[in-house]
Amino acid sequence: MSAEICRSSLPSSDDRIRQRSTSFRRPTAHAGKGAVQRLPAAAVRLGLAIGLALLVAGCDATPEEDEAPARPVRTVTLEKSDKGVPVVMTGRVEALDQVSLGFRLSGQILSRPVSVGDAVKPGQILAELNSDNEANALRSAKASLNAALAEQTQVQNHFERQETLLAQGWTTRANFDQAERELRTAEAQVEAAEAQLAKAHDQVGFTQLTADAEGVVTAVGADAGEVVQAGQMIVTLAREDGRDAVFDVPAQVLRSPPADPVIAVHLADAPSVTAMGRVRQVSPQADPVTRTFRVKVGLSDVPEAMRLGATVTGTMASDAEPMIEIPSSALTESEGKPAVWIVDPDTSVVRLRNISVLRFNPTTVTVDQGLDVGDVLVTAGVQALRPDQKVRILGSGS
Repeated sequence: MSAEICRSSLPSSDDRIRQRSTSFRRPTAHAGKGAVQRLPAAAVRLGLAIGLALLVAGCDATPEEDEAPARPVRTVTLEKSDKGVPVVMTGRVEALDQVSLGFRLSGQILSRPVSVGDAVKPGQILAELNSDNEANALRSAKASLNAALAEQTQVQNHFERQETLLAQGWTTRANFDQAERELRTAEAQVEAAEAQLAKAHDQVGFTQLTADAEGVVTAVGADAGEVVQAGQMIVTLAREDGRDAVFDVPAQVLRSPPADPVIAVHLADAPSVTAMGRVRQVSPQADPVTRTFRVKVGLSDVPEAMRLGATVTGTMASDAEPMIEIPSSALTESEGKPAVWIVDPDTSVVRLRNISVLRFNPTTVTVDQGLDVGDVLVTAGVQALRPDQKVRILGSGS
């Protein structure tokens, strides 16, 4: 209630004086029963003045509720960039073809002359098995072949005699047919013996593990003296016929990739060492732990300093499609989703708005949906804001 309303509800000074002058009376000692004596007019006026002042002060003491002060914030007006932001990835150098080599048969390793990091040539021996059993089998196969050949020679001579006698009429057709059948059997036995000999030769050869191409040994799986099984990895060989840069890429980068991108690959500790490449293979399934997709980039003209296993960074220029980027400090969360505070330029109040993020960078966030050009975005002070709160933009003078 305002002071004017309080004053209008009070009686006038003259009315109050008349009322109080008639009521403030005191009995006198010499007055008769029921007689009263009036107080002095000055005392009455003083009391009325004090009461009136207290009443007016009480009305004026009710303060009007002040509005909450506007919270200062920093903002930026959104606009779309003229070109796409390059995507930077970290990966490693791997061989284009990397194979795990092992023996085709079981046995005990006799020697393994190579170690990790050794460069090898085609046909070079990588490991050897104890070949005593295979050598004995080879000798047995050779002996079987010699016996089959001797039997074939004898049967061949008998057949030729029967053929001559049949032509002269000195033998029967049955004897000739039997000689011919024995010859065919002897020839088959020779072929079987030759096959066994070839197999025995292969078995002896399988006791030696050789390099099938020029490359570098990147891993070993067994040492000399160990008994290994057929197919067990003994040596991993990275062939020298090419290099890949391998990256683990998040799904949002693969969601809208440029057509046939060219990747610039640099050594992490020496950015001047550079090679160019193109995407050769993209994993169709995400890693179950990191939830990223493995991308292999085939490199061309690889410098010698870009060795296997080296850490590299790849830069991919995205499509030149305009997009909105905001500072990372402007990002907050609402209902488990990314959100930002937008300032209404007419009322200077803030409202929370959910957005869809395309990719995250160390200092910026690329927004896919939820923001428009011209929106006023709060970039500092987002933690202390609430919906429909009035703000004051720092530096604007408002």
